[in-house]
Amino acid sequence: MDMGLKGKRALVCASSKGLGRGCAEALAGEGVDLILNARGAEALEATAAEIRDLHGVDVVTVAGDITDGEVQAQVIKAAQGVDILVNNAGGPPPGMWTDWNRDDFIAAFDANMLAPIALIQALVPAMMDRGWGRVVNITSASVKAPIPVLGLSNTARTGLTGFVAGTSRQVAGSGVTINNLLPGIHATDRAISLDQGVVAAQGITMEEAKAQREATIPAGRYGTREEFGAACAFLCSDKAGFIVGQNLLLDGGALNATI
Repeated sequence: MDMGLKGKRALVCASSKGLGRGCAEALAGEGVDLILNARGAEALEATAAEIRDLHGVDVVTVAGDITDGEVQAQVIKAAQGVDILVNNAGGPPPGMWTDWNRDDFIAAFDANMLAPIALIQALVPAMMDRGWGRVVNITSASVKAPIPVLGLSNTARTGLTGFVAGTSRQVAGSGVTINNLLPGIHATDRAISLDQGVVAAQGITMEEAKAQREATIPAGRYGTREEFGAACAFLCSDKAGFIVGQNLLLDGGALNATI
């Protein structure tokens, strides 16, 4: 299927690896030029070089923490005129509700709510002026069903979801869609980190921890960055212009809900 994306430009955050990289690769495969951001410069440059070599698209990199004001300004400057924004940031650490203080919540809000909102506010007006744009926010399945040990993520990502619910309807008439992708467990560094938490808590092996968590997924496995990226590319395509303010769950059926 031709997604109608060739020649478009996209900013993809936290894109040196994991789900962000999967989105960047899928967009590049459709002929989209990229601005990539991630904290680790070495991994970011390696990813950019691989994408350039494989897909022949233009790739600009801006390394640094997107919650840092100076880095954020650099990213916004590099991304002026983009057609597509993919917001993404690593999740805050797990724990219990008694573990966190105000600083912990502020850090979670900065990464998982306020930074994406700032990028939307900075880049969407120009999309509206041109009459076309796509924003995809990578959030979490936890906005539909809270994950007890991920209370910081539950809180911050749900805040972003509320912002998108209203904003997406305000900009849709200008040809800009804003939607959220909600990953369940995917084979990324985040999954490894959470598997390690199970190992520490239960005194089992990594293989046992992974098998235990895979057993909670009807599909019987973790998702891949490639299939996640394909979903992102579709939401960014000209075929998805009537999808507005939605939360697409990619979790292998793990959330047991009718709607």
